Amino acid sequence: QVQLVESGGGWVQAGGSLRLSCAASGRIFAINAMGWYRQAPGKERELVADITSGGSTNYADSVKGRFTISRDNAKNTVYLQMNNLKPEDTAVYYCNADGVRTPWRVGNVWGQGTQVTVSA
Repeated sequence: QVQLVESGGGWVQAGGSLRLSCAASGRIFAINAMGWYRQAPGKERELVADITSGGSTNYADSVKGRFTISRDNAKNTVYLQMNNLKPEDTAVYYCNADGVRTPWRVGNVWGQGTQVTVSA
């Protein structure tokens, strides 16, 4: 069974930085894309950024120039460096792994979420 374990969330003042990490564990042969989504209270979950195994990245317009996603394929780990944080970035951030190939199946996996709170 594949699990995603997130870390790095917390509280920060506006203008500050946080770095999120997400490590996938289990019998994994490969992972296609890994990414970060977020969900604020009363809002739908939205894509923040994702990255393919080849390093191609995609960002939400609201975070371009402030957030950087990176990935260590050997460790099945994805990172999200968040700079110049704004109160509107406050949300639960979820890690996602898509196209996770194991001996038994190919699937999509979600992490449990980590809270990011940015105060004005």
